[in-house]
Amino acid sequence: MTESLTVRDNRTGQEYDVPIADGAIKAADLGKIKASDDSPGLAVYDPGFVNTASCRSSVTYIDGEKGILEYRGYPIEQLAEKSNFLEVAYLLINGSLPTKAEYEAWVHEITYHTFVHENVKSLMQGFRYDAHPMGMLMSSVGALSTFYPDAANIGDAENRHMQIVRMIAKMPTLGAWSFRHAQGKPYVYPDNDLSYTANFLSMLFKMSESKYEADERLVKALDVLLILHADHEQNCSTNAVRSVGSSQVDPYSAVAAGIGALYGPLHGGANEAVLRMLKRIGTKENIPAFIEGVKNGDEKLMGFGHRVYKNYDPRAKIIKKACDDVFEVTGVNPLLEIAQELEKIALEDEYFVKRKLYPNVDFYSGLIYEALQFPPEMFTVLFAIGRTPGWLAQWNELVQDKEQKIARPKQIYTGDRTLDFVPASERWA
Repeated sequence: MTESLTVRDNRTGQEYDVPIADGAIKAADLGKIKASDDSPGLAVYDPGFVNTASCRSSVTYIDGEKGILEYRGYPIEQLAEKSNFLEVAYLLINGSLPTKAEYEAWVHEITYHTFVHENVKSLMQGFRYDAHPMGMLMSSVGALSTFYPDAANIGDAENRHMQIVRMIAKMPTLGAWSFRHAQGKPYVYPDNDLSYTANFLSMLFKMSESKYEADERLVKALDVLLILHADHEQNCSTNAVRSVGSSQVDPYSAVAAGIGALYGPLHGGANEAVLRMLKRIGTKENIPAFIEGVKNGDEKLMGFGHRVYKNYDPRAKIIKKACDDVFEVTGVNPLLEIAQELEKIALEDEYFVKRKLYPNVDFYSGLIYEALQFPPEMFTVLFAIGRTPGWLAQWNELVQDKEQKIARPKQIYTGDRTLDFVPASERWA
């Protein structure tokens, strides 16, 4: 039997049978509900899309109540433990795990395309010495559309694949160069003998040595962080990529829009806010007073709670474990003790338990990034590099979705109407 919702319009007394599919009703079906034949149909007012599904997707599954995150059906815990970032990127883009031959071809393609045109280098060198790395990354990714004008041919599957490969390959190069630029250091070219993540670390930190060799524990920890950030359903930046992509623009321009969304402090900057909070607390002895401040509304508890998760963020558990490996190499970040004590109190305190405020992915990630010697302004760049396969998988899905249309939400107009215009010569007389 078809599931449906019976709606009674009390303005007219008329009843409507609205079909339910996949736990949702179509906004267009609500649009058929009218007060009269010549009046507009009913619309849904939903700022921030809190309860509106904008697409059907098979990329990422989240159950916020149970704390479940899956890429293409595979639990994030298994992928973080047993896979690597490039294999996860292949999974997100193609929908299935690669065979040995497919994986080797994929890694070869990505490795081959890590270099960028020298003109991109000139573009980046033109930024001020104190330019924010995210602004540089957003500009350089957008600029790639001018280097690959064929990217506009989004209807060609092979062409889409080529642009996806290019973007995943070049993001670490652009991200590392934005980092070096801020430090006044020469840009380091890719070393294609290294793995994806080891090469990224080389471009970030290589100095006069002939070959940069990062500690494998740090390579693994950063690889895990990239996996954890690879996709997260219809968040702000993914929605931006899909919204801009719905105009059928090239993928570089769509991803640049995603980077712009991630740039905002409410999306990508949360882990930096956690670090600021921990530094402000200063010592374990100050935590009880801070907790009271949170309850009284005088302080904000950063890194806890999530729009989607009403349970412990599964990514936070994995990052907490990765902290041990990183601090084994770098030494323990003194803020870790404060973070652990703050988490312990918050998880036991009825005030936070009742509100389902559990640690999210940002709570521990900033500690790792700081231990790896990244300044806070680089945190979102790392996030963007990890998120690129997810953005591209979502964009690729959007392009092939026959139900999708150009994004054009409705509005509820609240301004004046039918005013009479008075010419300036009369208004100013």
